[in-house]
Amino acid sequence: MCLLAAPCVADEQDVAPEPTLAEKQNKTVIRIGGFYSNSNSSMDVTDPLLGRDFQIDFEEDLKLEESQFLPFFELFYHFNDRHIVYMDWKQLHRSAEVTQLTKPFQVELDGTLYDFKAGSKIDTTLNIDIARIGYGYNFYQGNNYNIGVSIGLHAMFIKTGFEGQIGACEVTTATADCPTLPVPKTVDTKVTAPLPDIGLYGDYEFADRFRFTAHAQYFYVKLDDLEGGLVDVRAGIEAEITENWHMTAAFNYYEVDVDYDQKLKNTDLNVASYNLYYSFIGPMLSVSYRF
Repeated sequence: MCLLAAPCVADEQDVAPEPTLAEKQNKTVIRIGGFYSNSNSSMDVTDPLLGRDFQIDFEEDLKLEESQFLPFFELFYHFNDRHIVYMDWKQLHRSAEVTQLTKPFQVELDGTLYDFKAGSKIDTTLNIDIARIGYGYNFYQGNNYNIGVSIGLHAMFIKTGFEGQIGACEVTTATADCPTLPVPKTVDTKVTAPLPDIGLYGDYEFADRFRFTAHAQYFYVKLDDLEGGLVDVRAGIEAEITENWHMTAAFNYYEVDVDYDQKLKNTDLNVASYNLYYSFIGPMLSVSYRF
């Protein structure tokens, strides 16, 4: 009887607990993909004839493309089964030409007043890069599911450029009609708008090689020269093609709305006021490599 029972006892002692979903994940994940975005961008300017402030619309008035296919890049590193660091990047670079400007306007950039006259030819560039970095903690785990909380920082890097028939004069000597600069003349300004975020994420392995993934992030901040908020909600299905290669199809709602007043250094003088609205509602496709 002892001989018969001994193997059973040994088998019971050798059984290892089934690993959690987080423990089965690879340490490093690199993901690239693309999606279509919708943008609405404007900047506070002045009407040179009436002297009133209004918003010039980059898409409607300056003919920048409203919808565009965009790439994105994401990197995740699991330094144990509960802790994750991540970063990602999205790019929206646009340029357009207006042969005859219909709305004249003036804008103050870096201490110089620029005058855009009706009927003038203007080339406009608006480049927006959005980078995110953060930390995630898996607080609830099981054999086929994982739920975590994240905290991070979004940063919008904004570059605005104008080229064409532009008048310019110093702010201290500005007149109603600034003298036109030689063509071509490029006017550039750069803005960085940081936005912190907090969120939840989760994974659920509902079948062999198939996993449901989702995350939601939100934040709103109001400071002296910056007011903005972001909403980022994504849900999708990830399929394991091979051990290292995975493909994901997801639906994403992403919105960033920022009001930013750029001031001269060490002064309260505004040099530019931006309202940037960047949104995306639709499908995303991506491939990832895990190792």
